[in-house]
Amino acid sequence: MEPRITNPAALLPDAVQAVNILYKTAHSAGVPNATLELVHLRASQINGCAPCVDSGARAMRKGGESDDRLFAVAVWRETPYFTEPERAALALAEAATRLADTPDAVPDAVWDAAAEHFTEQQLAAIVLWIATTNFFNRINVTTRQSAPQHWG
Repeated sequence: MEPRITNPAALLPDAVQAVNILYKTAHSAGVPNATLELVHLRASQINGCAPCVDSGARAMRKGGESDDRLFAVAVWRETPYFTEPERAALALAEAATRLADTPDAVPDAVWDAAAEHFTEQQLAAIVLWIATTNFFNRINVTTRQSAPQHWG
């Protein structure tokens, strides 16, 4: 599948500065990087964003993430590989990504479970990172950006 246009960030370079600020802000609140990367990967899987799934999984692997955890992100509920805080963040990422799927988009139980493990500042960062990931996903899927080819 061919992209519809060049990546919008390349066409509108001022957007890159704003995206960099969002990235820096979300990653400065004390949430473990692995948690933010898991949230990014799961939201990107849900949205079918090939470049984000590809880059997210590669970044996690480069950061030392195990194949067991990488391969199990889509089925995190059925595996033993994730901590309770990670599970709470993944549930929040799924709910906030699938806003239109249910009348109570982010149920209190999902929010409360995340609030048990993260401070308000950390929750703000997780929500900001979920929103930023969904922003990237929507741009990439809409413009049909593809994952880069890494094999021969």
